[in-house]
Amino acid sequence: MNVRPARISDAEAICPLVNYYAERGRMLHRSLESVYDSLREFYVAQDDDGSIVGCVAVDIFWADLAEIKSLAVAREHRRGGLGTQLVAAAIEDAQRLGVKRLFTLTYEQEFFGRQGFKVIDRQKLPDKVWRECVACPKGEACDETAMIITLDGHR
Repeated sequence: MNVRPARISDAEAICPLVNYYAERGRMLHRSLESVYDSLREFYVAQDDDGSIVGCVAVDIFWADLAEIKSLAVAREHRRGGLGTQLVAAAIEDAQRLGVKRLFTLTYEQEFFGRQGFKVIDRQKLPDKVWRECVACPKGEACDETAMIITLDGHR
């Protein structure tokens, strides 16, 4: 597998990957327009035949805080370490940008724990983190776990 920054030609493959999990209530839906709009935030995993089989995005919130989101791996490629590779690429990208803390809102607490993320009180995150929550069908009944990793010295 090759993990690399997303290209324009990847947008139409990213959208159904993310939306497969969104339709199952595991993450927020992404329109094709929103994927194009945030394409520079994405990394993709490409298999040997050139198909996009995974993606992840790093969204900057402030000088020291970013979110890892839209982590999706095609069903047939799950449990093979691809999610770990994508998170590693996201962490490396955040470090390159100078981000000190990277958080996620997730249902995959065990997975992110293995990547070094720690559970935190969601109320400790700044209000701007919740800007996408207005579009979430769960609204105030959010049941995702907030997790964070400090990137200073993390490799």
